[in-house]
Amino acid sequence: MYFHHIYEKGLAQASYLVGCQATGEAIVIDPRRDIDEYLEAAEKNRLRITHVAETHIHADFLSGARELAAATGAALYLSDEGGADWQYQFDHIALRDGDHFMVGNLRFEVMHTPGHTPEHISFLLTDTPASDQPVMIFTGDFVFVGDVGRPDLLEKAAGIQGTRVQGARDMFASLKKFKALPDHVQVWPGHGAGSACGKALGAVPSSTVGYERLSNWALRIADEERFIEELLEGQPEPPRYFAMMKKLNKVGPAVLGGIPHPARLTLAQFADAMAKNMTLVDTRDKLAFAGGHYPGSLNIQDNSAFSTWAGWMLDYEHPFVLVASDSRIEELTRALIRIGLDNIAGYVQDMDRIGDAGYNMRVLDQIFVEELHAQREHYHILDVRGYTEYAAGHIPGAQSIHAGLLGTALEQVPRDTTVVVHCVSGDRSSIASSYLLSKGFHNVKNLTCGFNGWLQHEYPVERGVPRDENALAA
Repeated sequence: MYFHHIYEKGLAQASYLVGCQATGEAIVIDPRRDIDEYLEAAEKNRLRITHVAETHIHADFLSGARELAAATGAALYLSDEGGADWQYQFDHIALRDGDHFMVGNLRFEVMHTPGHTPEHISFLLTDTPASDQPVMIFTGDFVFVGDVGRPDLLEKAAGIQGTRVQGARDMFASLKKFKALPDHVQVWPGHGAGSACGKALGAVPSSTVGYERLSNWALRIADEERFIEELLEGQPEPPRYFAMMKKLNKVGPAVLGGIPHPARLTLAQFADAMAKNMTLVDTRDKLAFAGGHYPGSLNIQDNSAFSTWAGWMLDYEHPFVLVASDSRIEELTRALIRIGLDNIAGYVQDMDRIGDAGYNMRVLDQIFVEELHAQREHYHILDVRGYTEYAAGHIPGAQSIHAGLLGTALEQVPRDTTVVVHCVSGDRSSIASSYLLSKGFHNVKNLTCGFNGWLQHEYPVERGVPRDENALAA
């Protein structure tokens, strides 16, 4: 048997290439949209991708299942569980609980494991030439290392009311199936630490059923009502783009046929794009952005969180231009198409050249924690961290609005005073500050070193839920 774990750090997303070396057949489970890594690994190992499978209709990334099937001719194996509202709307081989299929000599048994979503399935693998006992389970967003999939995304992200408690009950029942598996079975989940699909995912890529039974908090709770309460408490805010991913993955993402190559814009093309009111996404470091940027641009830094924050802040119907280097444009494009942001109108790489051409550059003012502490009454403090972070400790009197939710809460931010924006260390607050500037806020300052700097100076801290209940409800 051939096994390859493929991990994408930006979305903390795992996919798997598993092959039967005797027959040369292979399956890919939960592929991402840029598929070249699967094709290259299969070719290198003399395998043919004949099967493509998914554990569920994903919310956090755009599936590459159709893309991979189109490129290889592989058959699509997808869930038909969960009822009429949770069916894939494109051609596939339907899978239900108890079904099995063969990839060469490898047997895959289907387990319906609802909870995270109603249609969720897991794949139990037996390497039949070696043993009649299962060796691995591919759990998708059902069981993670140290955690289980959150059941509230359909309600919080997709707006389907009344699903989170039922999802938690379904998860409790599904875990009984999981706990009945042999201890030795390896657990290969769909996500690792950093994913918003759970609240306590481990950084280790895999585990075993036996170890999870011992160590996973969710598997140690025997009382159903307590389990539901614990599972629903403290889940992170789901990114705004999750609802779009659910929709596109259900109806079937467009097949690209390759990685797009955005054009580097001339000054004239850049001027035309800005005249058409395209969004300018500046991917430079936050300090470079603060020192001089094109007015109205958004600072979403080129780091491991780029795709997530692009999904939070960008409009799927509106074209955008990137500020990025030639050497980074392909990786940034990959990060964007992984969440379905295909409307890249081009990129520019030299902001000095744009400034030299006569365009005015804007600075993002910074403020140090010492000045904020000394003159706190003169500023409106905006904390753009998550609400659980805020509740654990915040600057006294600070307003709490998650950075990704500013677009729905602008009326709550005063325009007649200087707003000091902060997060933990300055990355999220740079995004939020640039967004406020783009919406006509003129008196905006970014707190250098963020809440970490405040703590290091041992300044006073409050604890508790946001004072703005509207922000919390959002």
